[in-house]
Amino acid sequence: MPPTRKADKEKLQQSLGRLWEIYQDIDRTVNEVSRWRCPYKNKDARCTARFGCRNQLFSDGPDGLPSCTGSDKLDYRSAWEVE
Repeated sequence: MPPTRKADKEKLQQSLGRLWEIYQDIDRTVNEVSRWRCPYKNKDARCTARFGCRNQLFSDGPDGLPSCTGSDKLDYRSAWEVE
């Protein structure tokens, strides 16, 4: 078994700090985009939500992903059916 190297705590802290910055950037982007684009719409404009939405158009049968007919210029959140 090869000898283990002692972790460089300073390098580890730098790596964790950089990773935290990356996650913060992702979070900011998601929060901004979610104000105008449904997070359940994939790159092919198909809805991946597992709940009803009035913007869903089922054209491939009940087993296929529905098309998203919502506009990215509207606030989509009121379209979700919630209990």
